[in-house]
Amino acid sequence: MEKSPDKGHIALLGWSLNAIEAAENFDRRYVVVAPDWAEEYCKEHAIPYVLWNFERLNDRSMEIAETLQEMGVDVAIPLYEETVEWAGAINSVLLDNPRLYGQALLLRDKALMKRRAQLGGIRVGIFEEAHDKEDVIRFLKRVNQTLLKLDGDPNDPIHLKAFDKAGCLGHRVIRTPDEVDTIPEEEFPVLMESHLDGWEFAVEAWIHNGKIRFLNISEYVTLGYSVFVPATPELERYRESITRQIEKLIKTFDIDFGFVHPEYFVTSDGEMYFGEVAYRPPGFKVFELLERAYGFNAYQGLILSFDPKTTEQEITDFFPREVVDAKGVAGCFGVYPRRRVVSRLEMPEETEDHPYFESHELTAPLEETVTKRTAFGTHWGLLYFFGDDPHTMRDLLKHQEELDFYV
Repeated sequence: MEKSPDKGHIALLGWSLNAIEAAENFDRRYVVVAPDWAEEYCKEHAIPYVLWNFERLNDRSMEIAETLQEMGVDVAIPLYEETVEWAGAINSVLLDNPRLYGQALLLRDKALMKRRAQLGGIRVGIFEEAHDKEDVIRFLKRVNQTLLKLDGDPNDPIHLKAFDKAGCLGHRVIRTPDEVDTIPEEEFPVLMESHLDGWEFAVEAWIHNGKIRFLNISEYVTLGYSVFVPATPELERYRESITRQIEKLIKTFDIDFGFVHPEYFVTSDGEMYFGEVAYRPPGFKVFELLERAYGFNAYQGLILSFDPKTTEQEITDFFPREVVDAKGVAGCFGVYPRRRVVSRLEMPEETEDHPYFESHELTAPLEETVTKRTAFGTHWGLLYFFGDDPHTMRDLLKHQEELDFYV
């Protein structure tokens, strides 16, 4: 597509073919910043490319910012959790705004993030940092003492999360002191949180000039397994209070542009609790689901909301109206083998024959023994569904959990 010299020149940090394709078919100049293994592919397909291996930020970190500045790049967009800090460091140079680096650190470190949220008057559960197993046992006891548990009552679980990893990675649920022994030393330090009973959901919000331009509510059927958009009317009825929460988040974290992907819990009495927020596209192909449901390209929306040269008119023309403009409901399900030993992929007939089923990206198993899932683990592939009723979608995604795809 013809690239406009009057629009921003953007850098995509990290490797995503869907993001590259979106940029290729859009009117902005772009460059992909990715590790050396991407070089060959970029040359072969004439993709503008800068080689950079995203290790920890160090004295060489300024180099990449200066390289991009010399190329005339206006802004860097993080595509993955691991590149959020880099985007903050690079943008503080490109946009001449040192605050952006500090902001990126807040959006990367789950403990700092919760403290900042708390300071902004956002509700969070009880949380603490743990440096060793004793800290975890102490926290588990203290939380349950606070909840006035009696001897013999089952413990309320606590959650352990890595400070700076994406969503489900390194997430463990601990109920007893014995379970603490299973945590490898190298996972410390971790963030510990009390368990919040409630309906967990995610939000995707595109922000431009400090204002929300499109807000999607993603409904989880089972966390780590399945999600669909737009949500059921039961969850959508919270849209107004969710919007207020996101506005509070934008103010608390001082976000002027870009994209946020926070997670919340809504309790039975309608209270909203903040879980965490990411400054990058969500996992589980939610961008692709949004395109299926609404017809707009969410990666192009990302480019628009990051680009300092985007006009008010462009933003208004680009995004559809939430919920009412959706052509249907799009969902996906992550498959985990349910057996310990598997030899082949076998799609259940009832899944393939369902009118909502569209496609899958499951592959034949490479090994026969299924590795035991630590924490939430990584699914073996996704199934995609599309239909017109959110309740049918919800029940269908839930039902997939009972089926065997690997036998």
